[in-house]
Amino acid sequence: MNIDEIRELMLLMDKTSITDLEVQKDDWRISIRKGNAAIPVQPHSSRDKGVGDFPAPGQKEEDRSSEEAIEVLAPMVGTFYSAASPDSEPYVRIGDHVEAGQTLCILEAMKLFNEIKSDFAGTIVDILVDNSEPVEFGQTLFRIDKD
Repeated sequence: MNIDEIRELMLLMDKTSITDLEVQKDDWRISIRKGNAAIPVQPHSSRDKGVGDFPAPGQKEEDRSSEEAIEVLAPMVGTFYSAASPDSEPYVRIGDHVEAGQTLCILEAMKLFNEIKSDFAGTIVDILVDNSEPVEFGQTLFRIDKD
């Protein structure tokens, strides 16, 4: 795919109500998001998992110590960053208490840095992604025990 094809996709998106587009072919993938709206974090209860569900390739096995933990899923494909810069402290660590609206991490997609924030207060039970690791849409990033 060349830059002209990408521009054409962007123009088509601008003329429609489509807000997200992801195209994958052979060894490349492009994800385009329209607008500046905050990216919603989709809480997902670990109880919803079926018997045949397994971690995605490269994803760590979940700590099942708290079956009540809510999973925070990646709202897009991108690169996971645990801190604002390589020299900064991570936004959160296992055992930290977080408040609603607190930044959990950054996902970088197409040179745009998107803060992923908690939708609720709770305690970080598990962080399932390492810094600078690529993540897929819907991949579990954190498990949080909701207050």
